[in-house]
Amino acid sequence: MQKFLKSKSAGFLLPFFATIVLFVVWELFVIIFKIPQFNLPAPTNILQATINFAPQLTINALRTLWTTLLGFVIALGVGVVLGFLIGYSRVAYLMLYPLLVAFNTIPKAAVVPLLAIWFGANAVPATITAFLLAFFPIAVNVALGLDTVEPEMKEVLLSLGASQVEIFQKVGWPHTLPYVFASLKIAVSLSFIGAVISESVASNAGLGYLIVQATADFNVPLAFSALLILAAMGVVLYSFFVFLEKKVIYWAR
Repeated sequence: MQKFLKSKSAGFLLPFFATIVLFVVWELFVIIFKIPQFNLPAPTNILQATINFAPQLTINALRTLWTTLLGFVIALGVGVVLGFLIGYSRVAYLMLYPLLVAFNTIPKAAVVPLLAIWFGANAVPATITAFLLAFFPIAVNVALGLDTVEPEMKEVLLSLGASQVEIFQKVGWPHTLPYVFASLKIAVSLSFIGAVISESVASNAGLGYLIVQATADFNVPLAFSALLILAAMGVVLYSFFVFLEKKVIYWAR
């Protein structure tokens, strides 16, 4: 048993089995208690809605995926740069970090109506909201990774004649990579949340928009189908970064 739990197949089979059990229990719960479809649809009803509305779901899912990834990529670039500035410069830390914390405490749902006024009901507010939710954990984790580099290691390299750039290449960057990947796995989930929040308030497409339209029409199975597609996309992207982490920083395991 212990050998199986440590194997790679366990990481796929056990979550798959748990998902199947969840859907079976869900189906039986709806049937036994005779819950109306407009309150809680059974998985079979959701599957039927997925088949019936496959074109709409595909188009809106691609829109959400595109805005999420675009916002995430921008957040990655901005977050890494800010993290390096905060981690390496005391002046930047004192100036920027309080502003980042203050900005992060603002509910992003409150910003979406303003974005809609400025940019209209399109993909731009969703992209910006995805960016706003994702860049903070990236910046903080990069800064934390640089800040936890042992001073003795830096001093040894300086005594050997290494420049600041060489210290960063040999010590700073490798030491920061585990923190970077930890932040990426968090940020990609937050990007989806940000995009869907914006789509549900100010957008003309996307899964968030589709969920609002479906619930307005009391098409709850379609709304649940969109939610499950969102969950599946989030799991796939999270798994991608887990895979990438194992390949890039295998030495940290």
